[in-house]
Amino acid sequence: METINKNWQALQERIARAAQQVDRDPEEIAVIVVTKTRSAEQVDAAIASGLTLVGENRVQETETKKNQVRGQAQWHLIGPLQRNKASKAAALFDVVQSVDSTRLADALNRHAGELQRRLDVLVQVNTSGAVQQGGVDPLEVQPLAAHIAALQHLRFQGLMTIGAHTNEEAQIRACFCRLRQLGAELETAGAEMRYLSMGMSGDFELAIAEGANMLRLGTIIFSPRPS
Repeated sequence: METINKNWQALQERIARAAQQVDRDPEEIAVIVVTKTRSAEQVDAAIASGLTLVGENRVQETETKKNQVRGQAQWHLIGPLQRNKASKAAALFDVVQSVDSTRLADALNRHAGELQRRLDVLVQVNTSGAVQQGGVDPLEVQPLAAHIAALQHLRFQGLMTIGAHTNEEAQIRACFCRLRQLGAELETAGAEMRYLSMGMSGDFELAIAEGANMLRLGTIIFSPRPS
């Protein structure tokens, strides 16, 4: 608990510095604590430190862990989602950040309707062009966002991306810049763009410089996972 709280305090200072360097208000930047493979006790410690947005990568892990977490949090699915798990995802999560097709959106909409709820979603965009990374092609973003906006039980909230897996800062920033541009195009077209979810433990300061207002951070808050 003490380590997590200390790490979170130090992280807030880094976020503030990164925001101030580009004349942004750090208060507008939300942090999702990524809890993949972390214990329920660690999640509770993070929540107790003030981190109330929890990000999980897998439906099955969340199904087990969420019932063991005592603290109140908003749960985000930030990993890939298969349509056959859309029913469980609609029940477990407050936000699904990894919507990457109309068929997945339709499945989530149907299951959210069965639960009589409205589910917040983000469209995941593959801004790096890497085959192994999830997300839609940038050219497909507007049609998919429009499709989601027309669904009764989903609420389009913005875009998510993963920066290129490289040490080249210019390539990483280009991914984040592309997401910001796509978000601006959606706003111009009339979409409600609440979130640009981009930036992880190794590149969040670059993401802030490019306009991120939602960061997905795990290792920097907890500690490196055992190898």
